[in-house]
Amino acid sequence: MKLTKELIRRLPKPELHCHLDGSLRVETVIDLAKKQKNEIPSYNFDELKKILNVGDNIGTLVDYIKRFDITLAVMQTPESLIRTAYELAEDCALDGVRYLEVRYSPILHTQAGMTLVETVDAVYQGLSQAENDFNIKTGIIICGIRHISPEVSLKLADLTVQFKNKGVVGFDLAGAEENFPAKHHQEAFSLILRNNINTTLHAGEAFGPESIHQAIHYCGAHRIGHGVRLKENQELMDYVNDHRIALEICLTSNIQTRSIRSFKEHPFKYYFKNHLRVTLNTDNRLISNTTLTDEYWLAHEQYGLNLANFRSIIINGFKSTFMHHINRRKMINSVLDELESEFGFEKRVIV
Repeated sequence: MKLTKELIRRLPKPELHCHLDGSLRVETVIDLAKKQKNEIPSYNFDELKKILNVGDNIGTLVDYIKRFDITLAVMQTPESLIRTAYELAEDCALDGVRYLEVRYSPILHTQAGMTLVETVDAVYQGLSQAENDFNIKTGIIICGIRHISPEVSLKLADLTVQFKNKGVVGFDLAGAEENFPAKHHQEAFSLILRNNINTTLHAGEAFGPESIHQAIHYCGAHRIGHGVRLKENQELMDYVNDHRIALEICLTSNIQTRSIRSFKEHPFKYYFKNHLRVTLNTDNRLISNTTLTDEYWLAHEQYGLNLANFRSIIINGFKSTFMHHINRRKMINSVLDELESEFGFEKRVIV
């Protein structure tokens, strides 16, 4: 088959690293702002899109994160979270995503009086409605924030425990890495691990491999968000590879945050050739102005990946989901059946 963007869009794909507050529709931001009487920089679609999309305005991770102030301002009610969660799942389904893990930090949605529990209920309701309407399965990852106190992370970890098996599938630590080490949040991750809940941490994005080391050995990370600096420590990279700790690679945002200076310097192809469990993800569909189809197409254009390579990356992703193993097996076998019948791949057993 000739590889085209439309063919990639049709491929059944997993999305493991996607922030709710970075993946709104521009028209939804405007509509919610008008309804809630919130001030935003512009109510014109094109102007606001230009402000929210990073595009060529490449800065630091901190610059990148500033744009979330606009989206978060309109996400302070249950109704807004239900809507944005539903729309994100719909957009992903149209992008060929069959399994979506949505991450967000409930503490950032309490400015207008919502409780932490109400935020999770709302996101779960929106995702559940989307599951009923579209061919997609979803899970929620609750995020602690590095620059917010470890006490808040512990509170969010307790919230994660409350919603275990009720829509929430994992716990994350997001935010700026430098000067905010993961080990300060170790108590939260201890609670998570004692309750047999999966963890993923943003690490090795804007800071060195020691950040990844802390994520794994202090916080018990089962996956690493980004991990572009892992290549700098061969011994740690071997450990990650040996233990099949998945890397949630987000090509576009890694360039936009200057985590990596160019696609040529990005370690993705190196990781893939050395058989690390790499996955492809969007990070923030709105802020980075991308889709999962775009990310796969970038991997094709920049690194020469073909359809067979994408099959491997897709299976890497489904193997790395935070679903229970028996459900993961069912989904992988369903995807393999589809890849065989629709795209001509030979089905191979996955265990």
